[in-house]
Amino acid sequence: MVNVAIAGSSGLAQFIANYLSTKTCHQFIILSRFPNPGLVSRGWQVLEVDYYNNSKLRYMLTGVDVVISTISGPAEASLITAAAQVNVRRFIPSEFEGPPSKRTISKLPDRGNCQSLSLLQQYEMEYTIFTCGVFYERLAPGGMAAFQLGKGTYIDKEGEYLINIPSMETEVPHLSDGQDSMICMTSAQDVARAVVAALDLPRWPREFRMFGDRMSLTGLVGTVESVFGCEFKTSFISVESLCYLLSQAEASGDVRKQRRNICFLGELCLDISPDIFGELRGQ
Repeated sequence: MVNVAIAGSSGLAQFIANYLSTKTCHQFIILSRFPNPGLVSRGWQVLEVDYYNNSKLRYMLTGVDVVISTISGPAEASLITAAAQVNVRRFIPSEFEGPPSKRTISKLPDRGNCQSLSLLQQYEMEYTIFTCGVFYERLAPGGMAAFQLGKGTYIDKEGEYLINIPSMETEVPHLSDGQDSMICMTSAQDVARAVVAALDLPRWPREFRMFGDRMSLTGLVGTVESVFGCEFKTSFISVESLCYLLSQAEASGDVRKQRRNICFLGELCLDISPDIFGELRGQ
C-alpha cells in the first residue's frame, strides 16, 4: 500500500482520486486551497492547504510516499521543497503536455515547469513526467472548463484552442518550411489511469510517453470536418506571426492572449515519438 498526496482538486486530480479509490488499496489525501465539501461527500479526505506555509505543508506531507501534483508555478515549487524536507520518496510534477525536451528547445515561457524540474533534480527525488500531448477534452463541448481542467492555462473554454466548432473556424500553426506539424492527444481520464498504474512500479523512467492518437494538425481539422459533414474556415498562421502576436500581448499585459499564443506555438512541440508505455501495458 502506498500513501499518496494529490495536490489540487481540479478535474485531473478528481480523475486520479477516483481511480485510487475504486481500483487500488492505496491511501490518499487531497490538498486543496479551499474547502471542498463535494469531494468530502465522496468519502475522500481533503485538507485545506496554504502552499506558502512551509511548516504546515511539511506536517501534511509527513508519512506520504508519493506526491502527485496538478498545480503549477510557485505553489508547486513550495510543494516540492516541503516534500523533499520530509523525505517523500516519489513525485509526479504537473506536466501532462508535450515532451519537456522540445519545450526547452522552443524556449517558450512556461508556468514554472522548468523551475519545478530543476528543483526535483536538485533534491534528487525520484520523479517521472507524464508526456501525453493535448487533452482530448480541449475539443469537447464546453472545452476543458466543462471538466474542470486547464483553468491555469487561461484558454480552457470551448473554441479557444485550434478549432472553434460553434463558429466553424480553425487556426492552424504551421512550420516555416510549410510542413504540417504533428500533434498527439490523450484523454485526461486515460492519463489519470496511467498515473495510478505507475504507483505500483518498482522503478520509474524519467519520462512516460503516451498518446491516444497522433495525427497532423490539418488531419485533425479534416477529422472534425468529416464528423460535422461540412468544411470549416481555416486560417494558417506562421511561427513568425505567432511570435509577433505574443510580443504584442506581452507588451499590453494581456495574459489570456499571451497564453493563447504560447499554446499555439507549443503545438509545434507536442509531437511524441511513438514509444508507448512498456511496463504499464495491461495494468
